[in-house]
Amino acid sequence: MIRYKVPAGTMATTALAGFSMMSLLSLGYLTWDLMSPNQVENEPDQTFVDRSPTPQPPHIIFIMTDDQGFNDIGYHSSDIKTPTLDKLAADGVKLENYYIQPICTPSRSQFITGRYQIHTGLQHSIIRPRQPNCLPFDQVTLPQRLQELGYSTHMVGKWHLGFYKKECLPTRRGFDTYFGSLTGSVNYYTYNSCDGPGLCGFDLHEGESVAWDQRGKYSTHLYTQRVRKILATHDPQSQPLFVFLSFQAVHTPLQSPREYIYPYRGLGNVARRKYAAMVSAVDEAVHNITYALRKYGYYQNSVIVFSTDNGGQPLSGGSNWPLRGRKGTYWEGGIRGLGFVHSPLLRKKRRVSKALVHITDWYPTLVGLAGGNESLTKGVDGYDVWEAISDSKESPRLEILHNIDPLYNHAHSGSLQKGYGIWNTAIQASIRAGDWKLLTGDPGYGDWIPPQMLPGFPGEWWNLERHTAPRKSVWLFNISRDPYERLDLSEKRPDVVKELLARLVYYNRTAVPVRYPSEDLRADPQLNGGAWVPWVGDEEEDGWVSAYQKNSKDWKKKLSKRATSERQS
Repeated sequence: MIRYKVPAGTMATTALAGFSMMSLLSLGYLTWDLMSPNQVENEPDQTFVDRSPTPQPPHIIFIMTDDQGFNDIGYHSSDIKTPTLDKLAADGVKLENYYIQPICTPSRSQFITGRYQIHTGLQHSIIRPRQPNCLPFDQVTLPQRLQELGYSTHMVGKWHLGFYKKECLPTRRGFDTYFGSLTGSVNYYTYNSCDGPGLCGFDLHEGESVAWDQRGKYSTHLYTQRVRKILATHDPQSQPLFVFLSFQAVHTPLQSPREYIYPYRGLGNVARRKYAAMVSAVDEAVHNITYALRKYGYYQNSVIVFSTDNGGQPLSGGSNWPLRGRKGTYWEGGIRGLGFVHSPLLRKKRRVSKALVHITDWYPTLVGLAGGNESLTKGVDGYDVWEAISDSKESPRLEILHNIDPLYNHAHSGSLQKGYGIWNTAIQASIRAGDWKLLTGDPGYGDWIPPQMLPGFPGEWWNLERHTAPRKSVWLFNISRDPYERLDLSEKRPDVVKELLARLVYYNRTAVPVRYPSEDLRADPQLNGGAWVPWVGDEEEDGWVSAYQKNSKDWKKKLSKRATSERQS
């Protein structure tokens, strides 16, 4: 029988740090003092003493980075220096049992709706730029709830939740203002975004208009300047503020101003060097934002949340070491998130929390902090975890459905028989219950990859430990005791496997059809003034159907398609 209670103190952060790449290669830390000042502003925090009265509810600043790995922050013994993030985390609460999703769109959709992917139809892959798809219109978003509670809501940065109709845009989904990019990846200076050869367009937007005049400015600096402007022009005493700062960094392309690269000149691996520089730029950006919170009278009544969206990509300089796997996988390296909360409102600070927290939990937690009652979060999959974070109480969360993706069924060794007659193990799925984690199907590449710190790493060194087990479709780990997923217990504990498979069956009964339409040729930026913008009228009905259907025993993949008349238009 599964014990669903997560014991405290079982996931030792110090153990993770002990597997640092520095134990493999004797490379000294670089000196942070060599860092040039951020181009925005870089003044000491202690300049201002915040004496503003404390209003209620609190100002909320949610900062999300893109593709930042578990080992890509200073307090996890990284070779990357992040003094601001380290200090904020040290003075707040580090979340060391925090889970996100393995890729961009799923994490962002779950954050903004508080619902698992299976309940929004976004359980497969990401939303591509030319797909007529976006966050379902029937979902009430976090900023919409905060607006109802009297908040001024603002988003700056990467959206990646679809834009084929104007109704999909951030300003139609709860944000009073928006400044950023709608697609998944853009050039940090030109804001050019491509979805294939010859399918490129400009992607920087001010509200619902294209911000052509902002090209040439480094996005991390540009987004920081916008947040500082919001803080400077808003009255913190008149209305609570919610800012969602969704950095493009440190997603590819690897681009950084030269002054951030210089301190890492000793890193032989060029990708890691550029990646580290981009993280440092983010670190100084966060410093400047916290400085502004103090300067303009927000800080004493503010809650700052820091979160990554998914694991790092080692091929692009990221590192999840010593966790297994990478971005895009359901191994811990793909879904164990960097996260912390910093706030004067925390009751118990300067500690590490091992309370189980998932990215869906921010929705009810922040709505609760804003003064909302449970009726505003009815039906969400997240839990209000504020007491677990602030008071060091046990988390109300006992289980996480990482995902069920019926379209990703590439595990040829999987079958209904291997799922004890109740689950087709060819289907990619993963669930965490108490100490246990189950994976079925193909979870993705399962190597243990150290940071790429030297040039020309030979394969046998770069992939320090490669998974060479025979083809499987079921894995079981005691994550509390084995956070690195080295000891598969699926054959030794079939009782636990059966229980967790039954939980997958339960969740799958609540799933909605997958929303994954084929691409629409009308989205081509060359047909829309050279920019990525909505291309379908709000009055036009969707001409695509769900991507799959399921019967009582198995799933049948069905190609999504648009109406024939639309193809000919």
